[in-house]
Amino acid sequence: MKLEGRVALITGAGSGIGRAIALRFAEEGATVVVNDIVPEAAAKTVEAMAPERSFAVQADVSSSAAVRAMFARVAERFAGLDILVNNAGIVETGPERTADLNRKAEARIGELMAGGPVRTHWDITQDLSDEEWHRMIGVHLNGTFFCTREALRLMSTKNRGSIINMSSVAALRGIEVASHYGAAKGGILAFTRSLAHEVASRNIRVNVICPGWVDTPMTANFSMLMRAFTTSQIPMGRWGQPDEIAGAAVFLASDDSAYFTGQWLSPNGGLFTG
Repeated sequence: MKLEGRVALITGAGSGIGRAIALRFAEEGATVVVNDIVPEAAAKTVEAMAPERSFAVQADVSSSAAVRAMFARVAERFAGLDILVNNAGIVETGPERTADLNRKAEARIGELMAGGPVRTHWDITQDLSDEEWHRMIGVHLNGTFFCTREALRLMSTKNRGSIINMSSVAALRGIEVASHYGAAKGGILAFTRSLAHEVASRNIRVNVICPGWVDTPMTANFSMLMRAFTTSQIPMGRWGQPDEIAGAAVFLASDDSAYFTGQWLSPNGGLFTG
């Protein structure tokens, strides 16, 4: 029960990594606030935990007003916050973009297997719309900032807390199929490092998890060849599971990581070892 007596808010916890973290935190004794943009998804996560020690709250983290209202509810109910996990995110901004990625990945693999050269170019950045760019940055980077700002106002009253931001291996090594995703996740990594210095005097720790490829609903639309292409780059030969990321979150939220701040952990199967 490493998190007994602590209140944790996890964004994007209706499915995937966020849900796995919420369930593990509850198992470790935390009272869990489950956020998701889809209220039904958040409610299903809460149903899997003790209802007296959890509740769901809907909010779009890319909206500062919605985030402010969510944290007002947390403050009213618990008068404080011990742990924040900024997990909410998106992989792509629409089915057309995902279909285009799958098509190009299959064509590129075929060209490579034939001995090259590669004639199918990704051409993703030059085709990105303003809307796609802003949505990716808005959910990931802005959402992390909006939630962190409100969490700090609660944590500062007691001068303690743990903030865990969800970045990606894309921030460590780049990702060829989503420059806007890499930019957002890279911003989160830099934000984490700077903030850790700022709030250390308040005994608030700020760390970041940079997962590799993980089986979640957000990656369910990847084609078999796209998955094969990404898996071929992983020394362990498989994608990760959400619960494997949740284990890292428990560590960073608990006293086991009391001397960790400004650090990144990257469960990625060996994809990046730098």
